Amino acid sequence: MRRILSIAVLAAALSACGQQEEQAAPPPPEVGVLTVQPTSIALEQELVGRLAPFRSADVRARVPGVLERRVYQEGSDVSEGDVLFRIDPAQLQAALGTAQGAQAQAQANYANSKTAADRARQLAPTSFISKSDLDNAIAAERSAEAALQAARASTQAAQINLGYATVRAPISGRAGKQQVTEGALVGQGDSTLLTTVDQIDPLYINFSMSAGEFNRIRAMPLDRGAGGGQVEIVLPDGSVHDQTATLDFSGDVVDPSSGAVQLRATLPNPDRRLLPGVYVTLRANMGQQSGVFLVPQAAVLRDANTAYVLVAGEGDKVVRKPVRTDRAQAGQWVISEGLVAGDRVIVSGVPKARPDAVVAPKPWTPEQATAAPAAAEGEPATTDDATAAPTQDAAAQAPAANDTQD
Repeated sequence: MRRILSIAVLAAALSACGQQEEQAAPPPPEVGVLTVQPTSIALEQELVGRLAPFRSADVRARVPGVLERRVYQEGSDVSEGDVLFRIDPAQLQAALGTAQGAQAQAQANYANSKTAADRARQLAPTSFISKSDLDNAIAAERSAEAALQAARASTQAAQINLGYATVRAPISGRAGKQQVTEGALVGQGDSTLLTTVDQIDPLYINFSMSAGEFNRIRAMPLDRGAGGGQVEIVLPDGSVHDQTATLDFSGDVVDPSSGAVQLRATLPNPDRRLLPGVYVTLRANMGQQSGVFLVPQAAVLRDANTAYVLVAGEGDKVVRKPVRTDRAQAGQWVISEGLVAGDRVIVSGVPKARPDAVVAPKPWTPEQATAAPAAAEGEPATTDDATAAPTQDAAAQAPAANDTQD
């Protein structure tokens, strides 16, 4: 009797397994799609540049002498014309006195020569003076006038040299470290460097771009009037500078050693917080690029030949489309070729989508990308029907096995 019951239970279990195999095919997998439309986006290039002073002037001793003292404070801001150093003026004052004396003597000689020449001109019509004496008097007057002009020039040069004994700032900016100590002989045979003044408001940013990338961007149909040439500065600590730089120079010569083109931007620095020599990261806006598509990075796949995306086409059938990715920007790929307006690009559930297979597309939003990981972490462990059914069958078969043993 027990053997008959065991056979009946085994037959019921086999019948239940057959019914499960005869269940209907699973529904199409659900995927999240993003309907793309062409848009305009700024073409940004992230580069590395170095800050440099807007102007830099070397302050040198232009006359020989002993450096008496430094007037300015090292590292302070100075204005154009401010006194920086004083050189001992004693020799220069003596040279000026000598030149003034020579000028006075030349002035006297010219006055005497002019008087004699005027008298000769008056006597010439009366024949009381010969033609030769008249010519000599006029020549002496001219020579005396020339000597007076030379003496005046010497006096002016001596005055200029005496003025150079007071060394002034040639430009407004920040004065650097003193290069020569007080008491040193400067300007003897060569113009001695005393210090340097750098104008750091604004600043220059010098950077470079590969020749190939530079030519590619220049050939692109960009709207350069819509923010083109604006440069955003990222400081070494990762913060963004509150001032925006402006591209003001691009070279036309490729550096043969690096294959790069030199570029430059001007950056306002009103608080003088930034200093020359610092390396910074640049985000240069080269202009607005039109007719491109923005696709999340998770939707773009790659094989050995090209990049591609999966699109839900007619009848929700998956279609593979090769695309051209220009660059990654703000967590998205900028695609210039391969897509058309209205394409439904599969963003989530990509592993479940296969070309020519039918899917169940649902609209995808960027919020889903952040919500999905959080839901996965808080979701309790569950067992689906396909896993639960065999477990139940095994439990039903357990008494039958015991009966058989009996």
